[in-house]
Amino acid sequence: MSDEFAIKKVKGMEIIDSRGNRTIRTFVTIEKGISSFGDAPAGASKGSREALELRDSKGSVKPAVDAVNNYISTALSGLDVRRQREIDLTMIKLDGTENKSKLGANAMISTSIAIAKTAALGLGMDIFNYIGGGRSHSIPIPLLNILNGGLHAGNSLKIQEFLIIPVNFDKFSEALFAALDVYKTLKNLITERFGKIYTALGDEGGVAPPLEKTEDALDLVYTAIKNSGYEDKIFLGMDAAASDFYVDGEYEIDGSKKSPDDMIEYYANLANQYPIIYLEDPFDENDFKRFSILQSKLKNTIVTGDDLYTTNVKYLKKGIEEKSTKGVIVKPNQIGTLTETFQFFDLARENSIKTIISHRSGETEDNFIADLAVALNSDFIKTGAPARGERTSKYNRLLEIENNYCLEYKNKL
Repeated sequence: MSDEFAIKKVKGMEIIDSRGNRTIRTFVTIEKGISSFGDAPAGASKGSREALELRDSKGSVKPAVDAVNNYISTALSGLDVRRQREIDLTMIKLDGTENKSKLGANAMISTSIAIAKTAALGLGMDIFNYIGGGRSHSIPIPLLNILNGGLHAGNSLKIQEFLIIPVNFDKFSEALFAALDVYKTLKNLITERFGKIYTALGDEGGVAPPLEKTEDALDLVYTAIKNSGYEDKIFLGMDAAASDFYVDGEYEIDGSKKSPDDMIEYYANLANQYPIIYLEDPFDENDFKRFSILQSKLKNTIVTGDDLYTTNVKYLKKGIEEKSTKGVIVKPNQIGTLTETFQFFDLARENSIKTIISHRSGETEDNFIADLAVALNSDFIKTGAPARGERTSKYNRLLEIENNYCLEYKNKL
């Protein structure tokens, strides 16, 4: 081991996220004098199988900070920062629980990210090149949440996210700037119909107009696409987050109650009416069977699991066996370390499942997931509307990577 890459110090602290809640930032310093940090984001809509965040009764993450400063710091002292897998496995062993309940997934993922970023900085490399190694890289297609419902908004919509997906462009910059046009057109439509007050932004930068039915939201977003002149280049997607409106065996949506089988027809009808190429968490997180039935019906739609899998290999294996989805959400904080994230991503890729590196609704200004998506050659990246600094930091990093490295942007459907 080269002493200059030995870990000298690991220190956690509390910071604030984009929702005004507290989260943890961990700094890693090596003997060479190089230091970087990692942040732990937090979700509002969480899968029940996600690894556990450590917080106290008042919402403070002091227990996670204490875990970093009192336990993780000692365990990692002197290890070579370039040995990501060894370091992550050391933390996993130190925690010793299935759901990271001793050290906390927030403590562990902030440290794991800081390790990777510090190693890259110490080697004088871009993070995506350090993590991705010698493979060729491309820019992922962005999924932009521009209209909010569910737990991300204060309206009556049950579907949590209405997404635009700029597919048919030659460059990422062209795709992103076209999405900006649609976003601005949507805000203008809302101002005209409901008043400017309803262009106020939700958790992920999307607007939340006073709508009640899914079709009303899809009509509005699709009109914005058409009015912007991108009908053949930008398509629609939805994140239902259906576990949040699944009550006593039924789905409460659009002012009525629907059975799980009713919901299959519900989504199929929407896909027939609108160019929906992406559908995330359409059913409760335990209903692998109906995910599979819906995916078999919607041949041209990427049915995707988030709460279904929670970035956990164990549940992805079940989804692969049942052919539940064509897509997976990848959220490092759901599992707790980058090493486990890589294992999950690789298993999806080996089984020809589309990958979506994703933010959380409670984010920070750290742009790490932009580098991660490029490093792993993810098919897509999901990081909110093109607004609010914690979202634009990721988009701006992708623009920077494209500009500096002339990476390819291509249709990955």
